[in-house]
Amino acid sequence: MNSWFTNDAVVLGLLFLILAFVFSTSNSKNRYWQKFYKFVPPLLLCYFLPGILNSIGIISADSSQLYFVASRYFLPASLVLLTLSIDMKAILKLGPKALIMTFTATVSIIIGGPFAILVVKSFAPEIVGGSGADEVWRGLATIAGSWIGGGANQTAMKEIFGASDNLFSAIIAVDVIAYSIWMAILLYGAGVTEKIDKYLKADTSSIDDVKSKIEQYHKSIMRIPTLADLMKIMAVAFGITGMSHLLGDIIAPFFQSNFPETAKFSLTSSFFWIVLLATTGGFLLSFTKAKELEGAGASKIGSLFLYILIASIGMSMDIFAFFDNPGLLLIAVIWILFHAIVMIAVGKLIKAPLFFIAVGSQANIGGAASAPIVASAFHPSLATVGVILAVLGYAVGTYGAWISAILMSYVSP
Repeated sequence: MNSWFTNDAVVLGLLFLILAFVFSTSNSKNRYWQKFYKFVPPLLLCYFLPGILNSIGIISADSSQLYFVASRYFLPASLVLLTLSIDMKAILKLGPKALIMTFTATVSIIIGGPFAILVVKSFAPEIVGGSGADEVWRGLATIAGSWIGGGANQTAMKEIFGASDNLFSAIIAVDVIAYSIWMAILLYGAGVTEKIDKYLKADTSSIDDVKSKIEQYHKSIMRIPTLADLMKIMAVAFGITGMSHLLGDIIAPFFQSNFPETAKFSLTSSFFWIVLLATTGGFLLSFTKAKELEGAGASKIGSLFLYILIASIGMSMDIFAFFDNPGLLLIAVIWILFHAIVMIAVGKLIKAPLFFIAVGSQANIGGAASAPIVASAFHPSLATVGVILAVLGYAVGTYGAWISAILMSYVSP
């Protein structure tokens, strides 16, 4: 079926209209929109609405170069800007328990994917099968990217491991359903936090100190961005992106020529190196004065790039693909249950407050979009704690998801 619009300028305009609509309504004070977004995550609409336009033939990814441009240029640029804002001093001030729970969440997700595959394979191997680009583990790799880091890491895993568009469409629905249920459970827990902290025998005295330190830090760096600030942000984002492309085009062929067997680890993929180098470049710059660009909105611009990418991915979505393999939801549920059990066990072992368990979990699984929501459910001033831990997730998301994907590939049928 031929699409109505094939001019990428027109298609890009439609995608921005969709994004503006979603963000305007999701931030609306209208009670009807507020009720609607309690049940429908804005992120899902950013995928879903372009998917509808694709499904009914208004636009088509097959006749567009937008996804290629977004994945090769905007994705690494967004990774640079999202990791640039890491402030290790602020993170260390959160105390060891916050970091322990955050990295426990990361490790449980890395291991949870292979564990879920092994469990489901034991009684329904057809659910975790597939061939070529439709191998289920390739799609699950994108969940690992999403749950450890965020949308940028998820897209990186799709490109690195080559999940098909149909499989990825189903995975997005599974991802959103599973994490929304888990987020609802955490929000409920915030309402009974005293009872849970009593069960965990947790010491909550450090949380008040965290609140004041985080508030002071963010107030110290926030400013109205100037044109010079915006130029610097663009220079950092696309300068590192350009360098990542340059080095990626050198390193990948080297491995291809000398170590072709490393293809199974994606080391022969230039895109893998672009993503890895961009993430590393942003992280290294976070130790320099460049991190002060966060005060001028570096992460907001990074998020803008990310949502352009998300909308362009939606153009390839088959909105009915989830029904082709509903068993994927079973894998995700087992995965998230494994994560929950590990988090509660470690939390009780180190006597961590529920706040650190919930925010550490959501900083991974929900990312920067929902970690602040869960954090603010405990106290409004704690929202920034969620942001900082989620940004840390962006930095390790690419590495952790890659490890998880490799493990899943080994245990898959």
